[in-house]
Amino acid sequence: MAKPTLLAFLLILIFNITSSSFSATAAGDDSVYESFLQCLESNTNPQEEISKLVYSQSSTSYTSVLRAYIRNARYNTSATPKPVVIVTPTQISHVQATVICTKKVGYQLKIRSGGHDYDGISYVSDMPFFVLDMFNLRSIEVNVNDESATVQAGATLERTLEQNATDVVYKWQLVAPQTSNDLFMRMLLQPVTRNGNQTIRASIVALYLGNSDSLVALLGKEFPELGLKKEDCNETSWIQSVMWWDESQNLGKSPDVLLDRNPNDANFLKRKSDYVQNPISKDGLEWLWKKMIEVGKTGLVFNPYGGRMNEIPASETPFPHRAGNLFKVQYSVNWEEAGSEADKNFMTQIRRLYSYMTPFVSKNPRSTYLNYRDLDIGVMEAGKDSFEQGSVYGYKYFNDNFDRLVKVKTAVDPENFFRNEQSIPTLPNVEHDSGVTAGGSTSRSISSMLILIIHPHKAQNLTRMKRSPRHRSPSPASKD
Repeated sequence: MAKPTLLAFLLILIFNITSSSFSATAAGDDSVYESFLQCLESNTNPQEEISKLVYSQSSTSYTSVLRAYIRNARYNTSATPKPVVIVTPTQISHVQATVICTKKVGYQLKIRSGGHDYDGISYVSDMPFFVLDMFNLRSIEVNVNDESATVQAGATLERTLEQNATDVVYKWQLVAPQTSNDLFMRMLLQPVTRNGNQTIRASIVALYLGNSDSLVALLGKEFPELGLKKEDCNETSWIQSVMWWDESQNLGKSPDVLLDRNPNDANFLKRKSDYVQNPISKDGLEWLWKKMIEVGKTGLVFNPYGGRMNEIPASETPFPHRAGNLFKVQYSVNWEEAGSEADKNFMTQIRRLYSYMTPFVSKNPRSTYLNYRDLDIGVMEAGKDSFEQGSVYGYKYFNDNFDRLVKVKTAVDPENFFRNEQSIPTLPNVEHDSGVTAGGSTSRSISSMLILIIHPHKAQNLTRMKRSPRHRSPSPASKD
């Protein structure tokens, strides 16, 4: 067997910022921009780089920079609030200076990275704001040593209700979270029309660290209802499996296509999430199919947990959704029509299906996945009791870890400068004015460190199942 490839990615972002007695100004966007630019120049070396990093609304490249990482067209309209300034740092000192100078002019700072922001909180605000766009800070060090990645493979299989889909979905709930750690099987559920009749299509997309013979043997024993055959599988290299997972028609193409970023491919979309802790009965599934068809277009994605997820204690990291969860649910709807009527229609659809799922999902709290941002579950309004409002969504995202996160936030950022509509709040007895309103002044020292480590993973044989790949996802954005 080939040795596994060890990938250790370490990104350390260190803030050690001291700011003192900054008075905000509100003499208009132009005046704010000039004040902000002067501040950046005095806090950055070399100064001549600044003009290349800052985009005001009058800059010729402003719109293209803003749109480059917008993936939800609902937040890419003429009515969407726009940042006064976009800063695109290329080194850590630019980040530090941006924080200092944003405080000086009294604006809110939104921080944007790769664009995986379903509800636009990294680049939209109802208050005057700047965007700190981190897309240039994306270098990664990979230590491959002498390890190697060889064959990897996977598959897509689908069934409709007329082809025992209910039996397949029910059995998937029992198998996917408990099967070999080398196998990942995602379930996609989508209302479709076949022969003039509405039905539900159930698709399984799988990746396996092994060859097709061992996968067929494994699922023949654990999941005979699926009926997997060797001809359903396609063995390929690791990078080609990445290509296939990104978009099935990319299989066989050069990996360079993964570098293409089309700023015009934003969709109108909405996502929501849930966690299922007990299998949904066959009767429950049959009832759910009727509701999905009744609602309209909204699809569901089931991502299995178990495996390594079960081995990590819920309190080990801020992410709490570990043992006890069978799978995560993503609610997914995309549409092409612009305008308020279409927005209302599809938003109502997905919210109705979310409501119908209540009997089947986690309770007290009804847990939610942070990376599928959902402003429906609660927001923090400026000038309000941030702890009270933050608790509404905070316990859903972080469960019992929320209290610890609030304590850390209060110690590191007691004035709640680093915030958005769903950020961690501060404790109420130490909360202060954030300094966003023009005319105020603040004085404080911020010292914080953010460390992101993606632990080494094995990259061995991966098997992809290949039947009907064009149907493997109910919507373009539901792969995460």
